[in-house]
Amino acid sequence: MSYLMRVELPDRPGALGAVATALGTIDADILAMDVVERAGGRAVDDLVVELPRSRAADALITAAESVPGVRVDSVRPDPGVADSHREWEMVEAIAADPDHAVETLAELLPDVLRVGWAAVVKAPLSGEVEVLATGGGAPDFAGVVPGWAPLTRATELDADDHWVPESWRMVGTELAAAPIGSADVCVIVGRPGGPVLRRTEIAKLAHLGMLAAVISGRAPALHRWDRS
Repeated sequence: MSYLMRVELPDRPGALGAVATALGTIDADILAMDVVERAGGRAVDDLVVELPRSRAADALITAAESVPGVRVDSVRPDPGVADSHREWEMVEAIAADPDHAVETLAELLPDVLRVGWAAVVKAPLSGEVEVLATGGGAPDFAGVVPGWAPLTRATELDADDHWVPESWRMVGTELAAAPIGSADVCVIVGRPGGPVLRRTEIAKLAHLGMLAAVISGRAPALHRWDRS
């Protein structure tokens, strides 16, 4: 069985090799690797790892963290999106059909960002949100009042804020959003159970939201991002 591991480790030569060696002691095999973030002498990598069915997933954590300086953020069943070209495939799909750019964005974002779901919504200053498109296992937005509006830059959203439905909180959903062409239309993504959405992932969300805005002919929006 394969799993997606998010690992934080020292950003120095040999660190990832040491993790691979440690995983090898439990017969785990690294199938793919993505660099999520590098800063302050630390690196965050996503590893797709195959583990014999006779081994429990917890063994991955024990093995990886036996390497000094290594911390495992999360271990999840592999969603099957290890292809490193998935972002370019999204760009091609959005460009090929500008009239459905936001629908394509919502549909493909869960694979690109490895999140549980995505939704493009219209968020007025008062009243409930209007769902324009969804992807992945998007939850019901009925009754959701946009506590984040107006949104002028991509940002992490506080999962404990008053507007967040209790069902989202119960599964520990990490949230982020980015504007699409205007402050009242945004794409929001959720990662139930974590791990936290990193700064680089939120920056990527900002750029993809802007891409969809430009290609669909929507007015450009400020696409800075923030993680307060």
